[in-house]
Amino acid sequence: MRVTIWNAVILGLVQGLAEFLPISSSGHLSIISNLFHLSTAEEGHMLFDVLLHLGTLVSICVCYWKDLMQMLYELLSMAGGGTRQKRYPAARLFLLIIVSTAMLVLVMPVKDMLEKLYYNSVFIGVMLILCGFMLYVSDRMAPGKKTETNMSFLDAMLIGVAQCVAVIPGISRSGTTITAGLATGLRRDFAVKFSFLMSVPAVLAANILSLIDAFQEGVDWSSLPAYFIGMAVAMVTGVIAIQLIRHISENGRFGGFAYYCWVVGTLSIILTMIF
Repeated sequence: MRVTIWNAVILGLVQGLAEFLPISSSGHLSIISNLFHLSTAEEGHMLFDVLLHLGTLVSICVCYWKDLMQMLYELLSMAGGGTRQKRYPAARLFLLIIVSTAMLVLVMPVKDMLEKLYYNSVFIGVMLILCGFMLYVSDRMAPGKKTETNMSFLDAMLIGVAQCVAVIPGISRSGTTITAGLATGLRRDFAVKFSFLMSVPAVLAANILSLIDAFQEGVDWSSLPAYFIGMAVAMVTGVIAIQLIRHISENGRFGGFAYYCWVVGTLSIILTMIF
């Protein structure tokens, strides 16, 4: 099945918004693909899936380019024999992110089993409901004060384990890791930043591996224009979603997303049973 421009726009919109809003991008893409029979990576469009994720990766780089550049600057400064007395908070943040990302090795033994759940909309609906309860609880956590300067590497490992749990379709990666960050005592705005930045190495590594598989599988070159349109839509909507979450983290709470997850999860279960 060829990917149409309309198909690409819809999936790009869902990917860009749901990747960063705490509502599970994998869950929403699965529900929409399963219920409305839109083209997916498993139907010969793996490159499209890679480009959608690349679009959201660019979104993070756009919104956090100053942080990324500061990490690079401090790492190079340290490698060049920088002053020992000088503090390198951005370099420390980079190391914390690497520790968190390394925890994803825990997922490898069950990766194939989890991928099969992508086609079970009832299961995903249940996970979205559970995700809603998690967001509801996160709003009631006492605010922490930790940032990259005093966050421990154990905190990073625990947030990394939370990211492993979020591999389950229907569980929001951003929602889970932000909640875990709040539970370990991170300052609310920093928990959001850490959640988004820690996705960069994970998504980049996954994209490289998936890109190899995509070219081995074969590419539908006639759908390439639609692929890039979907990628552009994912990038733009991703920037909007990140800015929205940053604003909410500074001025409000995530409770509204809990109700949203409950509604969508329930509808997914009901519609799947009807159709």
